[in-house]
Amino acid sequence: MPPKQNPLRLNKLQLKTLTLFQELALSPETSSAREDGGTLITALPQAHGNHFHLGAGVVMAADATGLKNQSVWRALERKSLIESSFPMALILTEAGKAYDTGLREKILHLADH
Repeated sequence: MPPKQNPLRLNKLQLKTLTLFQELALSPETSSAREDGGTLITALPQAHGNHFHLGAGVVMAADATGLKNQSVWRALERKSLIESSFPMALILTEAGKAYDTGLREKILHLADH
């Protein structure tokens, strides 16, 4: 039997926010690895106009409203996907890094070149 998609039943905004946290965790400019396997994220992107740059891609600001939403952070923390220090920083746990949101290609728009 294939693994269940979204086994923690995250809502759409929570899934989008977790996807962005996962991308931020990949960049040494926004994060640092921890000995416990988690990743400390200390720099959250600021939108300019209707988008912001994240790594090699662009994210529409409308897909990133959860980055400044304390309720979203609390929900992700309750499900042990992050450890929150809202609004300044968070630790993306190993479970948070491994969770398949299925949204990376939908919200992170990569350049064709």
